[in-house]
Amino acid sequence: MSSFPNPDRYQQMEYRRSGRSGIKLPAISLGLWHNFGDSTRVDNSRELLRHAFDLGITHFDLANNYGPPPGSAEENFGRILREDFRAYRDELIISTKAGYTMWQGPYGDWGSRKYLVASLDQSLKRMGLEYVDIFYHHRPDPETPLEETMRALDHVVRQGKALYVALSNYPADLAAQAIAILRDLGTPCLIHQPRYSMFERTPEQGLIQTLGDAGVGCIAFSPLAGGVLTDRYLQGIPEDSRAASGSKFLSESQLTEEKMEKVRRLNIIAQQREQKLAQMALAWVLRDDSVTSVLIGASKTAQIDDAVAMLAHRQFSDTELAAIDAALM
Repeated sequence: MSSFPNPDRYQQMEYRRSGRSGIKLPAISLGLWHNFGDSTRVDNSRELLRHAFDLGITHFDLANNYGPPPGSAEENFGRILREDFRAYRDELIISTKAGYTMWQGPYGDWGSRKYLVASLDQSLKRMGLEYVDIFYHHRPDPETPLEETMRALDHVVRQGKALYVALSNYPADLAAQAIAILRDLGTPCLIHQPRYSMFERTPEQGLIQTLGDAGVGCIAFSPLAGGVLTDRYLQGIPEDSRAASGSKFLSESQLTEEKMEKVRRLNIIAQQREQKLAQMALAWVLRDDSVTSVLIGASKTAQIDDAVAMLAHRQFSDTELAAIDAALM
């Protein structure tokens, strides 16, 4: 594209309402978990962000521990935000999270009020922002009272440091409790972010229904199961792949013959739909309105192009859905 931003960017994207809130999110959101830390060239990160915005992706999803090292994704994003997106801040939804280890000692992890407030202050400083649009508690804390964690989320909204609050990785029963506490505090939960893919269907066991009943949105992360639901591993494990790199998020031992046979069966269905497997996997997560948006990671602009192109063909027939379920058995 010859100019930035693309003047037609909002005609290319589908926007879906998050629960019963006033916020609409793009059906495709860009996660900055990988490829935005200090090990990545900032020019490549800039190209990915600009390209995503040109295609109507307005939601950039971060966390305090994204990198590597932790904090570096926010720092690099903040630099690009200042240099390229300053004039478009009000067109963006910027989210960050806290809940995993960020510094030594008893106050640098989990869900205490002290940790959450301090972490958000640090995130805002790294990104050069006065507020984030969405602040998530990244994972449940088994020791801190849930009321304390939710009151901390309510507190940062009342401070003006976040416009909305959200949850991630909460099971259905705990999510229901947290949502009720936030509602009573007057700061309703905007959205929940679970791991959800063809290979991880736990959210279907009560969570999605809980969110729908409460009017809370749902945004799925890891929709491609760490890259398994792509054509990347159909012919084996490439030397430059995540699985071959010793990543703790995807190891060679996870790519069992049983799982890869399922992937091959799914790939046949995708070919019959005239889609790439990754596109079908994203479309499957978005197959009805229970999921507001799907988070993708990207190292190349072509991956963003593929994801957005999927929106033109994200509907499934009953026969196709049945075939997918059968392929996963």
